[in-house]
Amino acid sequence: MHACTESTELGLYTRPVYNLIREDSTHPLILVCEHASRYIPDALNNLGLDDAAAREHIAWDIGALELAERLSEEIGATLLSANYSRLLIDLNRPRHAPDSIPAQSEIYQVPGNRELDEATREYRRQCLFKPFHTRLQQLIDERLAQGRSVRVVGIHSFTPVYYGQPRELEAGVLFGQAKAYAQRLLDGLGHHPLKVAGNQPYRIDPLGDMTVPVHGDARGLDSVLIEVRNDLLRSPDAVSRWAKYLAPLL
Repeated sequence: MHACTESTELGLYTRPVYNLIREDSTHPLILVCEHASRYIPDALNNLGLDDAAAREHIAWDIGALELAERLSEEIGATLLSANYSRLLIDLNRPRHAPDSIPAQSEIYQVPGNRELDEATREYRRQCLFKPFHTRLQQLIDERLAQGRSVRVVGIHSFTPVYYGQPRELEAGVLFGQAKAYAQRLLDGLGHHPLKVAGNQPYRIDPLGDMTVPVHGDARGLDSVLIEVRNDLLRSPDAVSRWAKYLAPLL
């Protein structure tokens, strides 16, 4: 596209856009980790953030990849995970959502995303967003064409303090149309001494979310996002604990 060739970021995105493991799994579940990485090419200087901010939850979902990988291993399910920071372009937002390429994320300003020209925005869409969602669509298409059952589950984490307010919730199951599947997960988690809830700390919004509305609900597939508070995913033992809670339910 003409717009892409005019981007000031031309040629920066040389790392693979995604990582795909257990592609040939016969399990119905496809795990998705859209916020798996905090990687930003060196030439972009952390988009103007200092090193501490660039390691924070605004850049990625801390612990989510480790949990997704453990679940993939325990269940034997396919996992598609992102290799670039959500600050470059958020893979769980529609392309034209206001926070698709955020100039501010929670309390943090993101100078490198301010006043981006349309050519650069489109370049990020073409280089990072489109390949990820095309591959997820292909995975689903291939399985449906074979007459197989498909479920799509996004693995996320959330910060324990948001705009200065502590969050007591430990995990949430976010859903749109897949109410029965979500309730099964909530009921199962409810057997443990955990603080869990449906559609908290966020809600699925077709105008603000991508994975569940587009790849799940729009195709009539069971699809949810699982959110775990990120201070509960800071060690291998903690990740293993949550994987054991979730794996039998998915």
